[in-house]
Amino acid sequence: MPKQDHQPGRTGPLAFLAEWPTVLIWGVFALLTALGGALKPDLIGEAGSLVVLGLIFVVMLMAVFRVVHHAECLAVIFGEPLGTLILTLSVIGIEVALITAVMLTGENTPTLARDTMFSVLMIVLNGLVGLSLLLGGLRHGLQVFNLSGANAYLVVLLPVAITSLVLPRFTPSAPGGGLSNLQTVFQIVVSIALYGIFLLYQTVQNPNVFQQPAHDDDNAPEPMHHVRPKSTGVHVLGLLLTLVPLVLMSKKLAVYVDFGIAQIGAPVALGGFIVAIMILTPEGLAALDAARHNQQQRAVNICLGSALATIGLTVPAVLTAAWIVDLPIELGLSSSGVVILALSLAISIVTFVGTRTNALQGVVHLAVFLAYVILIFDGDF
Repeated sequence: MPKQDHQPGRTGPLAFLAEWPTVLIWGVFALLTALGGALKPDLIGEAGSLVVLGLIFVVMLMAVFRVVHHAECLAVIFGEPLGTLILTLSVIGIEVALITAVMLTGENTPTLARDTMFSVLMIVLNGLVGLSLLLGGLRHGLQVFNLSGANAYLVVLLPVAITSLVLPRFTPSAPGGGLSNLQTVFQIVVSIALYGIFLLYQTVQNPNVFQQPAHDDDNAPEPMHHVRPKSTGVHVLGLLLTLVPLVLMSKKLAVYVDFGIAQIGAPVALGGFIVAIMILTPEGLAALDAARHNQQQRAVNICLGSALATIGLTVPAVLTAAWIVDLPIELGLSSSGVVILALSLAISIVTFVGTRTNALQGVVHLAVFLAYVILIFDGDF
């Protein structure tokens, strides 16, 4: 797809002043790193930990809005699907690096990668999809998207998700939801191959099926981008400089979240869930904004693209890292996790079987998301 015409935005000193959230989050990260020993939750207590947690959350939230801004500018420059793909790969790529780093340097937790991927899938497939369909449906009624594009995401997501998160629970070759050496090689090769072929299909062969379809005057998309992009390099650099500290800060956020969860006796899985929401906030805001402006195809690209990238990139990365350093890893979900995942995939297929979405479908996805949240407190993933 040819680049969209746009007038370059200003690149003077006033324009760069808008990047103060990026400077702020790097500054706070440096400060917390320097004072890390003195700010441990068990040293500063509950009240002090709550203050630090609030500071980290507010700073991260301000930086998130800069991520969304740069992603919107790139979407204006490149159009769909490249604009959305840049945001998705940026977030998921750094997420993969974070999970791998924690695996290699943190405590030996065999289910860490599985729990993180499952949490991201549930947030995206049910939480973000549900909110996007609900908000868009309430404002615009029936919303149009490209059926071929949605089906392309789902047809690749189904085998990768099932073979990586469900099949290991039922195969006897490795105990406790683990993978044998043969299964590990197979999963790495298949995940990389399928995702690589999908990217080729999306960006080279058929990018038109991931673009907003033709519409009539009664269902016309609203102008979505009220930004004046600068150069491509400026926005790519701005995106990366803001995403990196966001993920680095999420590790510090997790320390205080885990401390608070332990203090109130909440489930351990809740900590990963909260951090996953923070990491996915840039994509979530972009998807909701697209649905609100009747750009449902962009919302679909963001949500389903994020789900597919999470499985397609995270699985081979963590399996390779675990194999190299000989760390145990479990990918197979428990019985309750299998049920929720199967239900989520089935509802997604039904939702995107036609060419229009509505608010009722959004409510159904949100109901499944709430069921997942309930099982965090009263279940065993």
